Amino acid sequence: MSVLSEFKSFAMRGNVVDMAVGIIIGAAFGKIVSSFVADVVMPPIGVLLGGVDFADLMVIIQQETAEQAAVTIKYGAFLQTIIDFLIIALAVFVGVKAMNSMKAKEEAKPPAVAEVPEDVKLLAEIRDLLKKS
Repeated sequence: MSVLSEFKSFAMRGNVVDMAVGIIIGAAFGKIVSSFVADVVMPPIGVLLGGVDFADLMVIIQQETAEQAAVTIKYGAFLQTIIDFLIIALAVFVGVKAMNSMKAKEEAKPPAVAEVPEDVKLLAEIRDLLKKS
C-alpha cells in the first residue's frame, strides 16, 4: 500500500473529517468571541472603570529611543484574552452540558415492552387451565 493511498484512507475516515470541521468552526467561533469581548464587553467595562481602554493598558519597561521601539508589557491585552477564554470555556461547558442532558434523557427512556405473540398467550391460557384442573 503506497503512502498516498494510506493517507487517503486515513483522511477520509469519518472522525477525521468531523474533527477538521470542528477545528474550523472552533477557530471561527474564537474570532467571534474575540470581537465580542473587544468590541462589546470591554468598552462598557472601561467606561465603568473611568474611561480606561484595556488595549492601552501596559507597563513600559524601556522607553523608546531613536534606534529601538519601546519595550512594554501589555497586560490589558492579556486581560482581554483571559476574558475571551472564559467566554469560550463557558460556551463549551454549556454546549457539553446540553448534549449530556439530551443523552441522559435518551438513555433514561424505558425499553419498549415487546408485545406477547398470540400463540404464547394461548399456551399460557392452556397452562393456567391445566393448573386449575
